[in-house]
Amino acid sequence: NMLYYRRFFPYYTFNLLAGLDEKGVGCCFSYDAIGSYERNEYAATGTGSALMLSILDNQVAHTNQDEKYRRQLSGVEAVDLVKDVLTSAGERDIYTGDYVDIYKIGPAGMESEKFELKFD
Repeated sequence: NMLYYRRFFPYYTFNLLAGLDEKGVGCCFSYDAIGSYERNEYAATGTGSALMLSILDNQVAHTNQDEKYRRQLSGVEAVDLVKDVLTSAGERDIYTGDYVDIYKIGPAGMESEKFELKFD
């Protein structure tokens, strides 16, 4: 309701919410500017989203790949992929920010890391 009520000003934003559902399974919700949402396996928003989604389609959904290449990423591999995707978007899209906060949820709790995208 908050996003829809303020859809023109001041809250014109696209959000991602990720975490664990009631079964302990990872989930990702993408919200549009008026508060409509969709559960996705992965998502990206912002000016660099088209650049990021093409890599995620290939590396996470394995779009147009043989079955033999499909496998589950480990936590370390997933974080490395996120860093690569964001770095790639930052190189091509001037509006992508200077850093990103990465949060990883696991059995031991939540870990956070600040990852710098640009060094100039």
